[in-house]
Amino acid sequence: MSQPTRVTTTYEAERVIEPIYTGGDVALDRGGEILATCLGEEAVLTSLSTGKVLARVEGDGELLTTVSVTPSASHLIISSRSLSMRIYTLQHSEDGTGMINPVLSRTLKPHTNPVITATIDSTGSLLATGSADGFVKVWDIRGGYVTHTFRGHAGLISALHFFQTSNPELEPKANINKRKRSRNDSCDGKALINGHATTAAFRLASGSEDGKICIWDLARRRSVATLDSHLSVIRSFDYDTVANLLISASRDKTSIVWDAGTWQTKMVVPVLEGLEAVAFLERGRFFCTGGETGRLRIWSVESGEEITQEQKAGGEGDAMIHILQNSKLDFLLSVHADQSLVLHATANLTDVASSHVPIAPLPILRRISGTHDEIIDLAHVAMDRSLLALATNSEDIRLVSVATSNDNSSLAASTGYFGADAALLQGHENIVVSLSVDWSGCWLATGAKDNTARLWRLDHASKSYSSYATFTGHAESILATCLPSNPPPTGSSAYSRPLDHAPPFLITGSQDRTIKRWIIPKPSSSSSTSSVTISAPARALYTRKAHDKEINAIAISPDSTLFASASLDRTVKIWSTEEGEVQGILRGHRRGVWSVTFAPKGAPPISGQNGPASSNRGLVITGSGDKTVKIWSLNDYSCIRTLEGHNGSVLKVLWLPLSSSFDTFTAQTSAKRSPQIASAGGDGIVKVWDALTGEVAATLDNHTEKIWALTVNPDTKMLVSGGDDGVVTFWKDTSIETAAKTSAAATERVEQDQELQNYIHRGNYREAITLALALNHPARLLSLLQGVFDTNPPETGSISGLKAADEVLSSLSDEQILSLLFRVRDWNTNARTSPVAQRILHAVVKLYSAERLAGLGKRKGGREVVDALRVYTERHYRRVEELWGESWVVEFLLGEMDQLGLGEDKVLDLKGKKDTVMVS
Repeated sequence: MSQPTRVTTTYEAERVIEPIYTGGDVALDRGGEILATCLGEEAVLTSLSTGKVLARVEGDGELLTTVSVTPSASHLIISSRSLSMRIYTLQHSEDGTGMINPVLSRTLKPHTNPVITATIDSTGSLLATGSADGFVKVWDIRGGYVTHTFRGHAGLISALHFFQTSNPELEPKANINKRKRSRNDSCDGKALINGHATTAAFRLASGSEDGKICIWDLARRRSVATLDSHLSVIRSFDYDTVANLLISASRDKTSIVWDAGTWQTKMVVPVLEGLEAVAFLERGRFFCTGGETGRLRIWSVESGEEITQEQKAGGEGDAMIHILQNSKLDFLLSVHADQSLVLHATANLTDVASSHVPIAPLPILRRISGTHDEIIDLAHVAMDRSLLALATNSEDIRLVSVATSNDNSSLAASTGYFGADAALLQGHENIVVSLSVDWSGCWLATGAKDNTARLWRLDHASKSYSSYATFTGHAESILATCLPSNPPPTGSSAYSRPLDHAPPFLITGSQDRTIKRWIIPKPSSSSSTSSVTISAPARALYTRKAHDKEINAIAISPDSTLFASASLDRTVKIWSTEEGEVQGILRGHRRGVWSVTFAPKGAPPISGQNGPASSNRGLVITGSGDKTVKIWSLNDYSCIRTLEGHNGSVLKVLWLPLSSSFDTFTAQTSAKRSPQIASAGGDGIVKVWDALTGEVAATLDNHTEKIWALTVNPDTKMLVSGGDDGVVTFWKDTSIETAAKTSAAATERVEQDQELQNYIHRGNYREAITLALALNHPARLLSLLQGVFDTNPPETGSISGLKAADEVLSSLSDEQILSLLFRVRDWNTNARTSPVAQRILHAVVKLYSAERLAGLGKRKGGREVVDALRVYTERHYRRVEELWGESWVVEFLLGEMDQLGLGEDKVLDLKGKKDTVMVS
């Protein structure tokens, strides 16, 4: 009877949502497609339309201070705290993937202090840098040398901006000694910059921490104006060519508009908040400001009045630190202190009059999370499970799109690309630590450290995400929430219209050691309306003192008749859902229990120490701080099996469903796979276990910190993990593909082995040697070559003995030659196979030129092979020489014995043999 095939469980990280920005500088190319951001000591290039990471540039071990990209995205310049500045040439792939290959072209030391700010001119040829040493330097990007050094500031350089004035002849003349002028200065207003003629209108504005602004003439290499009206640090500049105006923003809570022809103050705008960014909009008709309150405000250049409606001031994390804007783009990008980036549409400003009733704030096209920080929990939501809810060490819940989309879609239409932020659920006042979703994905329960739980109604089709109910009653943080997951009867109204029917109840567990079952009120309006209200406030059906320490997890059984609570007191309690009475206690963990989950319906019985455990009442798995996963029987509340393998606390456990596609595959191949359990731990590892045997089926490694969150998509069966490193990994079960590839490879191997045997049987050495090299069969290759060299008599003119073998050996590629030499090296170390190895080496040396063989030494491992061949060849040569010398001593002794008449000795010919035989 045939034994069932064992299927190997394999997973691959199919997609990853990872951080792209953790604070610092941000840059955007002219087309608004490539976004350059700082990620600690690395620089990341991301496609703004698809969210795809195009390139990563490794740092030098120190945090980056500036990142700049040329308008055409031809070069990337990064500076770090190590005082180094590196210039990269960006090579764009031509295969349609859009990937970029950064090639380091120059490494420079621009200042004696770290570079604080940097900017690139509109042509992409010049880079200006400013540092705490008070110097402003201008660099030729392609040449990598300094073109200008400006001294005029007394402190740190905080802002830089290149521009070109429309009326340079109107600028006031500076009183500078003619003898101190550069030799490159000319009287006609033109000069040489980098060897090219340029007009004197090319300018650089620099601002410092003392509030002073200097305007530098790059052609004459001098200051044309010093503007001293701000009282605090200058943070941003912008220039408009049409209006010939320069605008500056400062932390003194004002923005000043300057006439670039006379450098007189045209307008002082009291913004009444510390400013970090400013930009002109709509050809100089408006300008926008951003600062400490996180509000993007639009102002009229003509009147100096704000034209946007009053906005609520944001918190500390909402503070705006950058605004990136280009007149050719229909959006602007604002960067905030919480590492988020927001795209605002600017197209509607075209129809806005300069003096008009207040307008609404600019529409938000998209929010981009630079980093999700620490991911505490996650869950698939929406009816099609196209969104992923993330609890990210924040009081807000982020909804992220996990549906695939067309990568070639436009910026406005691609807001749903994989990993894009779809919505932000705001309502909690402290960090959200627990998520639970119902069977439909339309209702999400959250628990937070503000001592409240909330139920959210998620209507993804209409982009409506609202707080439905708030549950208040716990005295401390709510660490666990759970909604029933069993669907209502098929055909019922609750099944067909889940948005109109809230879940029947919610169970919460708190740090105050109590559990509560909440009655969720019914909605008083249909889902067709824009807002849904509840008929009565939420109330608790019962409250129970459950544990001696805080409660970490709550789980409800598939039929909703039982629920389990896990606590740091090292126990798990099983409760009846209706009465709230304890049915059993699971004891056995040596540390606190972090996670608990009921087995799904239909789970097979699992053999324990006392025989098979009946699954009539079901099974429960738990994960604990003692680094173990335990499987429990609900029949007698005993531990059936303990799974050990994690090197840290087991923080999350769940059962993996068996996909129907795998069932079809296994039915065709007579393969069997047991039900499986997934666990995530403090060691940053996800393990998949065979529930029946307790063995590790797969180990998944893509995180560098603790993994708190683990879930599985009920539709695609894809495993998702998230942890302290801010990375969300989507693990695809590739067991089917792996089994199919293994089977196909085995079949192909058998066919090739048979083909090789046929070639050997027919004496077809050409094809046999080529196939043996391709199949990496060293034993058969040695046998083949031994047969070639033993050909008697050898073919005339052949080096190896057969001309067909010479043709094969002379037509090898460099990789094949190196692979053959690897085998020769191994054979040459053995005295029995060294003669064949030396014959092969002799043939290779005769058939290939010295230049080609020397080139092999430059390849990986080539030098080591040559050294090994030389050492053992010299050893064999010395052994033959010693043997040859000893043979003449034997011949001399035999001659002397003949003269004495002691016997007749026969000496065999020594020249073609390896030994001497004496016959008495």
